[in-house]
Amino acid sequence: MKTTSIVLSLLLSQSASAFVPSKSSSLLTQISAATSTEEITKTSSFSVQEAYKYETSVNIDPKFKVKNVDEAILDPKKRVQVGRYNDREMSVSVPFLKRPSKLDGTHAGDVGFDPLGLSENLDLYTMMEAELRHARLAMLAVVGWPLSELVGPNFMLHGPNHLAPSVLNGFDPLSFITVAAIFGGFGYFEYKTSLRRVDDKRLGMKHKEDMANVWKYGVPGDYNFDPLNLYSMFGDTADGRKAMRELEIAHGRWAMGGITAFAAWEALTKHAVVENNMFFHPNPILPALALAYFAFGFFYEVKNTDQYLFQVEKTSEGEVRMENIQKNLNEFSAEAEVATEDARNYLGIAADIVMDTAKDLKIKYDKLTDDYTASVMKNIEKEES
Repeated sequence: MKTTSIVLSLLLSQSASAFVPSKSSSLLTQISAATSTEEITKTSSFSVQEAYKYETSVNIDPKFKVKNVDEAILDPKKRVQVGRYNDREMSVSVPFLKRPSKLDGTHAGDVGFDPLGLSENLDLYTMMEAELRHARLAMLAVVGWPLSELVGPNFMLHGPNHLAPSVLNGFDPLSFITVAAIFGGFGYFEYKTSLRRVDDKRLGMKHKEDMANVWKYGVPGDYNFDPLNLYSMFGDTADGRKAMRELEIAHGRWAMGGITAFAAWEALTKHAVVENNMFFHPNPILPALALAYFAFGFFYEVKNTDQYLFQVEKTSEGEVRMENIQKNLNEFSAEAEVATEDARNYLGIAADIVMDTAKDLKIKYDKLTDDYTASVMKNIEKEES
């Protein structure tokens, strides 16, 4: 009977210690209710130190500690960040199409526009390089085309309407030789630079570090050409250089659209694009439209959401600018009222001075007239006498 009570006491005490670790004194107190401490020690291997085996502290192995992360990886001023549009399912430029998987907003000019899926099958770097070359040529052409029709000699232009020589307009012998020479030079330049290496140049080394989170190829269109140091206009940082590339490709895309419109217009109408065009002749309409455009952008913006295709909203900066303008107008109006009142007072004083002066002059004039009349009469009397 005594042995049974000892076993039961041991089982109960160990079961309780598995959930709530306890001190040895309380454990011995429970067991002593059935038998003495000496008998427990003789019949069981349970020791007092085992009561603390669940209270040991855990030391983290140093190999599991997180290493310090390179801050440059997450700093947009040091490296271009990957996946600007990763959280968007639909394309930014074509909202009713899903975003192409490779166009996540990482590169300059990437707005998710690829309705034909070219980025899925062709090399992305090669296509970006080709687009930049076409964009730069288009920016030159969109300026040179109208200038040639405005100031160029007629013998270099084509046809009776003096159109710029092109594939659709046609060529004269002299213009064909000139255009062929120019494009031959461009072709040779492209051939010599198509496999160029720039990662050992000044800009190339910067681009390699800028794009380290993306790939090892730097940026397309890099010829290490920046004689005026305009590339750092927005800051000599990764995001500043990307902003300049964004600006370049945006202007280039507009230029490609513009030069295509020039060629199509002249091919259809057979008239020069500068003819009767407000963009190329002095007129008040274009400055007024430009002023209206900038004034609109100064206060409002056009939003394109998944619910509305075209929505005009006043920006927070626009509200502040409007408040500042109203405040300045109120201050100017108050100052103008004060200035007007002061001017009115000064004019009143000046008018009084003028009136007094006029009265004095009239009095003096009347006096002189009377004196003269009196003198003449005296002389007449003397002559008669």
